Amino acid sequence: MSTFQDTPLAPSNVLHRVDAKGITTLTLNQPERFNALSEVMLSALQAALNDIAEDEQVRCVVLAANGKAFCAGHDLKQMRANPDKAYYQALFARCGAVMQSIVHLPVPVIAKVQGIATAAGCQLVASCDLAVAASSARFAVSGINVGLFCSTPAVALSRNVARKRAMEMLLTGEFISAAQAAEWGLINRVADDDALDDAVEALAESICAKSAVAVRTGKAMFSRQLTMPLDEAYAFAGETMACNMQAEDVAEGIDAFIAKRKPQWSHR
Repeated sequence: MSTFQDTPLAPSNVLHRVDAKGITTLTLNQPERFNALSEVMLSALQAALNDIAEDEQVRCVVLAANGKAFCAGHDLKQMRANPDKAYYQALFARCGAVMQSIVHLPVPVIAKVQGIATAAGCQLVASCDLAVAASSARFAVSGINVGLFCSTPAVALSRNVARKRAMEMLLTGEFISAAQAAEWGLINRVADDDALDDAVEALAESICAKSAVAVRTGKAMFSRQLTMPLDEAYAFAGETMACNMQAEDVAEGIDAFIAKRKPQWSHR
């Protein structure tokens, strides 16, 4: 019986770059395969995310891709070469683990999207905290076109866009434009193709200029409260905010606001 196995990693599958501001950029780097989420790509991406989760110097992550496509979803040729249910179960579980690692990463993740983001590639965008796309980018959950309902991408998609819009994408497999994706809530901003780098950098730098304690507290709190009943969410949020108020950065931030000066964050 076939099972999903870790594939030896090629260092170039996911490029990992860190700058002096604490912005880490992960770049999917299999452009000749449209950055498909193959076994080796999933393993490389999971390893990179695991490293980032342990690095307190990271302030923000940008998830980018080389080539004409951001990510074309799962590697269909690889899937057809392993026609076994156990293999598929393990593959989708591994992919789901990568998506959840993005959600649970202690710092915000920004998807930087060019070209197409389809099926699990669209799921990847939806799993990120924020997303900026080039104006020529397009998005689809297109499994339905080959007889496969995009069930796992539907999980992330339905947590970003309204129910009927999600179902329209899932049932038709049709592409939507970057402008539609922004209007529907899948992405945050659209930039001209030649201004995408600057737009993502500006957003990342805006986050890095804030208190690291506040940003990390906020990301963890926001994800958890979404699944809670209203009363539990308020109780959890109140406790989180009370704890956040004890941080040195809050005292500094309030004092700076009153004094009309720029705060000097102690936690970087």
